[in-house]
Amino acid sequence: MRAQRQPIHAVSTWVKHQPPKVKAFLAVVTGMAALVLLRFIVHDHDNLFVAAEAVHSIGICVLIYKLTKEKTCAGLSLKSQELTAMFLAVRLYCSFVMEYDIHTILDLATLATTLWVIYMIRFKLKSSYMEDKDNFAIYYVVVPCVVLALFIHPSTSHHLLNRVFWAFCVYLEAVSVLPQLRVMQNTKIVEPFTAHYVFALGIARFLSCAHWVLQVLDSRGHLLVALGYGLWPSMVLISEIVQTFILADFCYYYVKSVFGGQLVLRLPSGVV
Repeated sequence: MRAQRQPIHAVSTWVKHQPPKVKAFLAVVTGMAALVLLRFIVHDHDNLFVAAEAVHSIGICVLIYKLTKEKTCAGLSLKSQELTAMFLAVRLYCSFVMEYDIHTILDLATLATTLWVIYMIRFKLKSSYMEDKDNFAIYYVVVPCVVLALFIHPSTSHHLLNRVFWAFCVYLEAVSVLPQLRVMQNTKIVEPFTAHYVFALGIARFLSCAHWVLQVLDSRGHLLVALGYGLWPSMVLISEIVQTFILADFCYYYVKSVFGGQLVLRLPSGVV
């Protein structure tokens, strides 16, 4: 096992000492390679979206286990959970009035679970909540998302308010994990269950992003046209990519920690 870890350690050490521009280039190349691999392996790209939902569910199960068995919410961001509940509630409303489908049921289940997590953090496990570490001002993301949604939203035949709501939940979902990353940045040490949960979010968002990117490539750009005109189609794709890259740095250190046999993830200064 140690022999297998040596090449991995050597590669991670080499990457660690590279300048930021080289790291960014390597991240882009790795992402493109993963997309090419998925394109040949997964023939029905809709399965990627289902896989993203499944991985997200696994992450939620890990979170439920942490709260019920470990009896602690240390390391979790209440503000991230509140932002998640916010965009899910708005998306549920939009789904009911715009395009009711199976994803509406999945969102409803996720919202119910998220509200339960918020309840546990606020009341049952309040003593273990790191309020001083969860210091991200959520209006820094909510207000820009509202402003962006007012100017860039779908160009469908639905009521203007519903189109603005839909755009708002797309933008808010892309940045809802930022308070959680701030908590981990403040603590520097991430316990296993929180790390597993955030890593699952990263994988789920990568699969969701891959689904959209591959759909656009396969349709030779026609999917963007189908989404509407103006800046909205591009913003949908950009939002998916932003979600992925926000968590990419954390996922790198998570994988490095797992292969290094470390149960507790220690983040260096400047990460996330």
